[in-house]
Amino acid sequence: MRTGQQIKTVAPKPTEIWRHHHILDIDDFSREEIEFVFQTTRAMKEVLSRPIKRVPALRGKTLITLFYEPSTRTRLSFELAAKNLGADAASLSAPASSVAKGESLVDTLSTLQALGADIVVMRHPQSGAPYIATKYMEASMVNAGDGWHAHPTQALLDIYTIQEHKGDLKGLKVVIVGDIMHSRVARSNIWGLTTMGAEVTLCCPPTLLPTGLGGQHRQLPQVSIEHDIERALDGADAVMALRLQLERQRSGLLPSTREYIQLYQLNQTRLARAKPDALVLHPGPVNEGVEIASAVAHGPQSVINEQVTNGVAVRMALLYILAGSPKQ
Repeated sequence: MRTGQQIKTVAPKPTEIWRHHHILDIDDFSREEIEFVFQTTRAMKEVLSRPIKRVPALRGKTLITLFYEPSTRTRLSFELAAKNLGADAASLSAPASSVAKGESLVDTLSTLQALGADIVVMRHPQSGAPYIATKYMEASMVNAGDGWHAHPTQALLDIYTIQEHKGDLKGLKVVIVGDIMHSRVARSNIWGLTTMGAEVTLCCPPTLLPTGLGGQHRQLPQVSIEHDIERALDGADAVMALRLQLERQRSGLLPSTREYIQLYQLNQTRLARAKPDALVLHPGPVNEGVEIASAVAHGPQSVINEQVTNGVAVRMALLYILAGSPKQ
């Protein structure tokens, strides 16, 4: 069977809609581009449903994952996505590389370029690092998380998971609960969800709310803010709990983890305020018993494992699209 017959999709050609050589965030994605990613994702899910879950669509292409921070789901799903499409995949962990000897980011990227990388997937603790990286390489750069700034592929798989269950997102109430300030996942989801027409409500302690949500200096789309979790969850169609990092308590942003659990944990009683068919999401890793009760994380409304599964298909779609996109 020829390569062109391996992936059946009704999606338009990338050049008709797609205008990105890199994926740095989704704040500049149009609704049409997001829908294009989802159309391609559905084709990739069909590939993953086959007995042999591989096609040679990216044969001859090289993907390198470059992670300066730990990762399980994101890193593995990108590597699986590349291999499922026939690409060569290599992994570089910064602590085990010459970075530990003082090599700069620019020098590392130059090395990857010289080794023939076509796509580099990078996670970095500094916000904006992937944007700087694009100035020093011809390969496509995919941001796998930069500081507190963005995690575009996680947001796309989250939104895709909601769309799979709910269809059109226009008018849906999506509540994000937790440490909004320090969450790159929350920021990218705010952009993506609002672009798709969802109504986003943020719920967290005032000390964990980011700046730039209102006024003339607003840096994020219009959202609702509700600090009381019961009121926030009223009539919700989907709820995303965010991981609470223990260092927030040590930095004085929370009185105690115990108090956070009392006021903001997503438990069964609080979830009952949402719609009966409301979805429960979490980008992982999950602190069960802290930001989300175990009964909710593993309950019938949870789609957390679906998010992980969909992550491979979404990232396959993005790699497939990037490989066929023109350089900017």
